[in-house]
Amino acid sequence: MTVRKLQQPRGWAFSFAVPIVKPLLLATTRRDWHGGEKLPASGGFVLVLNHVSHVDPLLAAHLLYDHGRLPRYLAKAGLFRNRLLAFFLRGAGQIPVHRASSSAVGAYDAAVEAVRRGECVVVYPEGTITRDPDLWPMRGKTGAARIALATGCPVVPVGQWGAQELLAPYAKVPHLVPRKRISMLVGDPVDLSDLAGRPDQRGGRAAAVQQATDRIMAAITGLVEQVRGEQAPPERFDMRRGGAQADEHHQDRKDTA
Repeated sequence: MTVRKLQQPRGWAFSFAVPIVKPLLLATTRRDWHGGEKLPASGGFVLVLNHVSHVDPLLAAHLLYDHGRLPRYLAKAGLFRNRLLAFFLRGAGQIPVHRASSSAVGAYDAAVEAVRRGECVVVYPEGTITRDPDLWPMRGKTGAARIALATGCPVVPVGQWGAQELLAPYAKVPHLVPRKRISMLVGDPVDLSDLAGRPDQRGGRAAAVQQATDRIMAAITGLVEQVRGEQAPPERFDMRRGGAQADEHHQDRKDTA
């Protein structure tokens, strides 16, 4: 059921994709959405979510589209290597991110401009599907916080759960039957007002960005706790310390999926 009608032009890419993708999602998932009224009906904002499956972007797009907004993603540059896919992604307004390169600055600038134009930019602050053995949110990267502090836009957190049942982390074959329950809980905007305009001296700006990132991840984790009905570990998983062990765990998950 559409909650709020789309007010902006879809463009050719969304006009092509929506009639194909939305019926597939409706046929394979059961929506358990709460708090959607907290998604801004207009104006630029950053949507931040936890990341548990490669199908997450489609499910987030479903949530946004049925609340009258189009998503603009910071997408891995590797997705743009295929010419046909790159043509579609650019037509849909998606933003390529070349990690660990000077082009990453261009992606950040493009995201900032998109927010200032009134777009919704979707960011998975973990940067990749979680490596936490129990799929809890990991330590976040600073991109969403930097965009928010540069623009003063709202940062709206979402805790989501269930996508991993449709497509397990790093798996290639989905489990379409029976329909999977997809829970999404939209939270209140993360308050970063006290961090805006922090002077760029004595590490003040860097500290503000990190504090903003920590608040964003805390908000997401709290929402995930609610949709899972469980308590997250006291310390978030850090890829820099436990990546290898987690990769082995997720390989086991794929082998048994």
